[in-house]
Amino acid sequence: MTRDPGFPGLHVRPPYGWVNDPNGLALIDGRYHVFFQYNPDRPLHGSIKWGHASSTDLLSWDYHEPALVNRPGTIDQAGCWTGCVVDDHGVPTAVYTAVADRASDAVVALARSDRNLQAWQQSEHGVMGPPADRRLAETRDPYVFSHDGHRYAVQGTGGPEADPAILLYGCDDLEQWSELGVLLDYTDPLVRDVAESTTWECPNLFQLDGRWVLVVSCNRRGDLASVYLIGDLQPAGDGLRFVPTAGGLVDQSPAFYAPQVMLADGRVLIWGWAREIDRSDDDLLAAGWAGALTFPRELAIRDDRLVSAPAVELDTLRSAEVTGPEISEHAFEVRSTGPVVLELHGDEDRVVADEAGPARILVDGSLIEVFDGSGAARTLRAYPTPTSTWRVRGADDGSVRVNRLARPI
Repeated sequence: MTRDPGFPGLHVRPPYGWVNDPNGLALIDGRYHVFFQYNPDRPLHGSIKWGHASSTDLLSWDYHEPALVNRPGTIDQAGCWTGCVVDDHGVPTAVYTAVADRASDAVVALARSDRNLQAWQQSEHGVMGPPADRRLAETRDPYVFSHDGHRYAVQGTGGPEADPAILLYGCDDLEQWSELGVLLDYTDPLVRDVAESTTWECPNLFQLDGRWVLVVSCNRRGDLASVYLIGDLQPAGDGLRFVPTAGGLVDQSPAFYAPQVMLADGRVLIWGWAREIDRSDDDLLAAGWAGALTFPRELAIRDDRLVSAPAVELDTLRSAEVTGPEISEHAFEVRSTGPVVLELHGDEDRVVADEAGPARILVDGSLIEVFDGSGAARTLRAYPTPTSTWRVRGADDGSVRVNRLARPI
């Protein structure tokens, strides 16, 4: 791990380079595989590949060589962009956005691997091109799901001359895709209110607690947000239609974006991209790294709301109790049954989180994840220096506890 006090060493990210969207989350033969948008050469966006980390416990991660690489002169020479991984009759298969030149000409591409998911054979051609409606200039991010014995895929779309939409495809055979129209459009007032955007990105459609949930990422006039819609799937011609009844934010902060879910052992886990906030390119180049994935969170539906909590495995990170008002630990957890304030003291003192309680706050370098009693989550960024200290303020009645976070030995 880098010596940078802001580096989130317990989270998924390599020690150097650029990281953004989680991709291809899969549990294969008892091992969790997390892929992510990755530029290993410099901490700036560009030359995007699929980074790869794997774990048996969601705590300790092994980092592997990039899984998918952008190949000069091919369909993905300008980047291997967001997608998913499907266990296709025993063959792990990445389904991803391949860009040769312009984003408007992106295609859906496949790459196949063995059960270790470390050596990949990337295809030379796409299995689905851009939609016939060329106003939909921003079509990308395939996500595959199953319904009623058939396999489908969705992609997000939109553009400067078209409203956002979620497109639906049939893909029982991953080599043969068929366009099935629009799964969700922008006409519903609920959709317009919850998922305002010019383009919908990174759609995930999955079942949870007996309902269907659609997660999409939105660009709201420059403000990024990841939202959910809860609803039902209904037959519509040769395809399906998603009819939402409720919705909201997946995470309350614009630092969280482009999440992806993993269906694993009867639960739904979600990772998001924790973006850097208020850091210039010069800052990133000096640090040598940018971006991280959040801790895995477990999702549930409560009173028509999508709620989240840290995956139960993360409890194992809880180590020795920390006392005293000043905290110099690189990673720690705050648990409070009442009001609590987290502050960062250094060159400029600042309040990072001010919670009415109850709350659980996980701090790892510059990455802070806050979970309140309602099931809402917030991803925050605050950058300590070598001389910074943290301070936790709360009632002196034992309602606030602070513990160091560390991987078990």
